[in-house]
Amino acid sequence: MDAVRVALLREVLAGTEWLGATRRFAGVLRGSVVSHGGGLLLVGTPEYEPWHLAAHLVDEAAWSGTPELAPTLVRHDPRPSDPAHLAVGLGRLAAARRGETLLVVAPEDPAAPLLERVCDARRAGATVLALGAGEGELTSMAHDALAVAEGAELDLDTVQHLVSAAAGENAVPVPRGRRRFRDRLARLAEQLTGPPPARW
Repeated sequence: MDAVRVALLREVLAGTEWLGATRRFAGVLRGSVVSHGGGLLLVGTPEYEPWHLAAHLVDEAAWSGTPELAPTLVRHDPRPSDPAHLAVGLGRLAAARRGETLLVVAPEDPAAPLLERVCDARRAGATVLALGAGEGELTSMAHDALAVAEGAELDLDTVQHLVSAAAGENAVPVPRGRRRFRDRLARLAEQLTGPPPARW
């Protein structure tokens, strides 16, 4: 989803709780990775790996000048032939430490093996954020969570687009006063004319 579509989606969602909720969660995510500086780990479930969110966060990290937003995608079953950025396995969660942020994206509460790894990462000092799962064990062990209930107005993929876009935008201080619109327009023009970030 490009910036124009995100802007249109935000117009449609104006007045709903989703804009505030996704911006708040994006602010927590950004604040965690920027203040701790230890890196962002992104993991899903065996059935739902959030590689699309990983790609969007890499884009936002490049466009916003916030390299801490670029995640390490942790996968359940990487193959030896996978490229390096897609070859990080669950063993990486065992190495999670204080200062790192672990973002778990799951449409439903994960199974026990992943929950145990997330719990271990939290015990080791990592900040745990949860996106997607409702009121379950993952939400209770997370430092912060944004639930996307089944049957909600927005699906998990759409919410991920809103969160990633807001995380990149919030990384840049909003200018105040009369030049605000002009500064935002100049930033958009710079992003559109600049070289694209490395693709996945």
